Amino acid sequence: MLFRATTGADLDRVTGFSIDDAVSAIDADRYLDELGQGMYRPEWTWIAEVDQRVVGRALWWGQASSAHPVALDCLHVEASVDDRAAVAADLLGAGLGAFAQQGAPKPPLYNLTLPNDWRADESVSAAVAWRRRAALAVGLTDEVERLRLEWTPEVGVPSASGRLVFSTGSDEEFLDVFRRIAVGSLDTETRRNLAVKGPELTAREEMDFYLDCPGERAWWRLAHTADGTLAGLAIPSATPYNRNVGYLGVVPELRGHRYIDDVLAEITRFHAEQGAELITATTDTTNVPMAAAFARAGYRTAQIRLLYSAPES
Repeated sequence: MLFRATTGADLDRVTGFSIDDAVSAIDADRYLDELGQGMYRPEWTWIAEVDQRVVGRALWWGQASSAHPVALDCLHVEASVDDRAAVAADLLGAGLGAFAQQGAPKPPLYNLTLPNDWRADESVSAAVAWRRRAALAVGLTDEVERLRLEWTPEVGVPSASGRLVFSTGSDEEFLDVFRRIAVGSLDTETRRNLAVKGPELTAREEMDFYLDCPGERAWWRLAHTADGTLAGLAIPSATPYNRNVGYLGVVPELRGHRYIDDVLAEITRFHAEQGAELITATTDTTNVPMAAAFARAGYRTAQIRLLYSAPES
């Protein structure tokens, strides 16, 4: 079996590849559209071939400005293959090895998009199982399950409670708040990064990530109580597709007063006032307080995402 990156000559075979399950499927129209924008690329699209017939496909994605792929969006191996997990692992291993040789600082994560009730559907859970085995086999062993949430205008725009005052701030001020709100965080990735990298580097990397997102730095706000006490931060952001909640948090000493509701409402109002028809967000399924805050704000769970990534070292 041959595992290789595609070229322009493979385009029809890539877009014509048949997907026989609904796990993170990327259709031809989306692939072609984002190929034209530089978010999919031939060198990030890998195939498995037997006698010149494509039996597997892996689509890595990145932002148009990305030097290396950011995430694996779609992995599929035909049901006719005896051991789908083994072939998928070989396909992933070939792609990840090439990206490392090209200077990628770390392996792209694998993002599986699933329906809310995926565990109750035997066909979907079986489709997840062989993909999971493949991800683990190539070292993507950190697993996180997240809710993918959505707000739409019919929910209503939240009013300001008046409990917090929002203002702009310097990069140094925001970095300090990133550092402070990481302490005691229930976010799995933040907790892992704190354990390996410590609060300073964790805060810097979180901030750099949002500076690199399509949202604008001018949108960011610090939150203070009426007496001037720092409460947290609100970072409205964006993806290449729509407006996004981004990052929000409350400093440890003020948690437990539902200030997170005020911070989330500020982000929602900001996007809504600029005409957003859809605001997306994510939170870990284990972050029960944050999930409850989203529910109180009218965000509905649209999808479940399973993320597999390489452990930080």
